[in-house]
Amino acid sequence: MAETKYIFVTGGVVSSLGKGIISSSIGKLLQARGYKITIQKFDPYINIDPGTLNPYEHGECYVTVDGMETDLDLGHYERFTGIQTTKANSMTTGRIYKSVIDKERRGDYLGKTIQVVPHITDEIKRNIKQLGQKQQYDFVITEIGGTIGDIESAPFLEAIRQMRWELGKRAVSLHLTYVPYLNAAGELKTKPTQHSVKELQSVGIQPDILVLRTEKHLDDSVRKKVAAFCNVDFDCVIQSEDLPSIYEVPINMQEQGLDAAILRKCGEEVKPAPELGPWKTFLERRQKATEEVNIGLVGKYDLQDAYKSIREGLSQAGTYNDHKTVIHFINSENLTTENVAEQLKGMDGIVVCPGFGQRGTEGKIIAAQYTRTHNIPTFGICLGMQMMVIEFARNVLGYADANSREMDEKTSHNVIDIMEEQKNITNMGGTMRLGAYECVLRQGSHTFDIYKSEHIQERHRHRYEFNNEYEREYEKHGMMCVGRNPESELIEIVEIPSHKWYIGTQFHPEYQSTVLAPHPLFLDFIKTAIQNKKQ
Repeated sequence: MAETKYIFVTGGVVSSLGKGIISSSIGKLLQARGYKITIQKFDPYINIDPGTLNPYEHGECYVTVDGMETDLDLGHYERFTGIQTTKANSMTTGRIYKSVIDKERRGDYLGKTIQVVPHITDEIKRNIKQLGQKQQYDFVITEIGGTIGDIESAPFLEAIRQMRWELGKRAVSLHLTYVPYLNAAGELKTKPTQHSVKELQSVGIQPDILVLRTEKHLDDSVRKKVAAFCNVDFDCVIQSEDLPSIYEVPINMQEQGLDAAILRKCGEEVKPAPELGPWKTFLERRQKATEEVNIGLVGKYDLQDAYKSIREGLSQAGTYNDHKTVIHFINSENLTTENVAEQLKGMDGIVVCPGFGQRGTEGKIIAAQYTRTHNIPTFGICLGMQMMVIEFARNVLGYADANSREMDEKTSHNVIDIMEEQKNITNMGGTMRLGAYECVLRQGSHTFDIYKSEHIQERHRHRYEFNNEYEREYEKHGMMCVGRNPESELIEIVEIPSHKWYIGTQFHPEYQSTVLAPHPLFLDFIKTAIQNKKQ
């Protein structure tokens, strides 16, 4: 296939309809047909990236291999398709404007008046096209964040309108809307969808395909009505019902011919639908897994999306161990030495969650002490690993004031400290170790046995590090530093070999766990938690 084709995914009526899941599903289905695909997300907010956003605002911050802090939808793209995204796959209004302003300051526009059209829209188009041309993708799926009618997304819609005009059959517009069910009337209502499409048409975009999110099954009469009122072919009106799992969405979309409709609109030959064998096997195992394994997430954000990738990693690992992972959020702010036994009761394993800042850290330390002394499988991620290190220093090494410089500037036992080169940086954004880094594992360690490899690469997102001055003391008392970065000598992994499963990683393994390639650490952690349950 010669030239790249572009699929634009927009949303209407309400936000949070699952554009990311639909985009990921399209990517998965086209990939299964042998096409080389990628997916990018345009977010209309003015932040340069979501790295400085509170998870309550925007869910988790997902990190790409090249160290870009991005929207959590990129996690869905990677989990569904197994592709690796980069900073080119995530763009915000802030980055677009910054790029244009930087060019203007350099004099690139030769004294022209800078305007939304053409300068901002050209920059958006450049970012969309560049991705396709550089890597020679067959399809680039571009998801526009927000909802039609938002003032922020107007420049993105104008850019799409222009691109559809320029590309002709090489561009397809897919619009995702919501069809509510009115209980009092006992009816599904298509009017919001009609208004949403009208809004889209008013900016010059006629959708080719409509995906209708619904909690109730839509019969053909409803779809025909939508097709007639919205100028869309009947076989291009697809319904996306609520399903037990997001991983069933690609199968549902394939059964309704979404990928075939896209190919037809692009003038591509439509061959028989691929089998999706491994994907269906995963779903079958997931449906059959009725036995439960209970995992406690000890963290401070009482919000599902704040630990999205961790939840998905644990859930996938449960499936591959033929168990259903039941996740219990345990708020670390409320944990005390008096109530920890009660709070962690019935848990087969504990994850000490990542995070930033002081809030809820003492509760994480209390949880780590309890699981260490009661031999409960424990997985500490990033800040979670640092809390395991601090707990060990306080209660085993005997340093009562041990802490991280992040929490206590004046601690005399700074077992977690900031790297020298970071000390003078005052800007919050972009001062961390971000993205994929090498790690060498110690042969014979528990972690080495899990990975079955000496050299690994994992993604980071943090500013503070294990203080190597204490390494020998930790090892002497039974906490081993078994993974380190070969260049900086920074410690990446700690473990207690005498414990069933007590491992802390400075990196975020959840970013690399996908549906068809679950992460070895999650797999082994869940496997041990299941064994722990049986004892």
